[in-house]
Amino acid sequence: MKSDISFNTEDGTTLAGWFFAGSGAEGPAPTVIMCHGFSATKEMHLEGFATTFQAAGMNVIVYDNRNLGDSGGALRGEIDPEQQIRDFRDAITYAQGRVDVDEDRIGAWGSSYSGGHVLVVAARDRRVKCVVSQVPLIQGLENARRLVRSDLWAGLRAGFVADRQARLRGETPLTMPVIGETFGDPCALPTEDSHKFFTELSEENRGRWANEITLRSMEMFTEYEPGDAIARIAPTPLMIVVGRDDHLTPADMTLSAYERALEPKKLLVLECGHFEAYTDAPFEVSAPAQCGWFKTHL
Repeated sequence: MKSDISFNTEDGTTLAGWFFAGSGAEGPAPTVIMCHGFSATKEMHLEGFATTFQAAGMNVIVYDNRNLGDSGGALRGEIDPEQQIRDFRDAITYAQGRVDVDEDRIGAWGSSYSGGHVLVVAARDRRVKCVVSQVPLIQGLENARRLVRSDLWAGLRAGFVADRQARLRGETPLTMPVIGETFGDPCALPTEDSHKFFTELSEENRGRWANEITLRSMEMFTEYEPGDAIARIAPTPLMIVVGRDDHLTPADMTLSAYERALEPKKLLVLECGHFEAYTDAPFEVSAPAQCGWFKTHL
């Protein structure tokens, strides 16, 4: 059903992933490119979406972001959104170089952090012909302000400064956990559902996930505003998937951003939280709808 692949980015970093060949495809087929969210690996419930698209005759490329999972990268746990966007565009170039890919029918799929990335990629890169953005990050600073208690911001910003000073001295970058050892401990994703999601993953769905990121990853999170790109995506078709009860990437931010998007566009609101969008009943509603969007526009 899938094969292991790897490809190089412009700076020579090797990204690892899977290729799902479109079922029944004769000749070059439309292709959807996928990667996961903040610190997450490809094993974390992306295969269900990939096989749904594959069964409809589309190729799918799923890969781990640099510095994470099976992909290369010199600074493990460094999550740079602009670098991940550049890497996504390199993934498009890789796909277009395959003989089994129709280079004029490329779709982009992202969720959570990468849900923000695909908004930016689609606004910048007209090789993308269709987009699905699931429970996306929209406003980095405002999102972080909702996740981090106001009395902790001074210490966090002081940490950003200390990390910059240490890096300039050639020292090892400062790090922090993605989730705390117990719920409530200081970490990057301090919500209860984040802790539950990562701690309850099976070995099969964990991949090479590491519970550690660089502190600078959080600084870059607060500076990242992918929602600013949403009005520039048109006329590329855009589908936004929202979890009504999502408080990690809050639903009200995503719904507000959707109003700024231009046609053609489609909104799907799921009766669920952030992580529930990947599995069970919300997945059974969402995956076929996403597949239909790609089929219509690719």
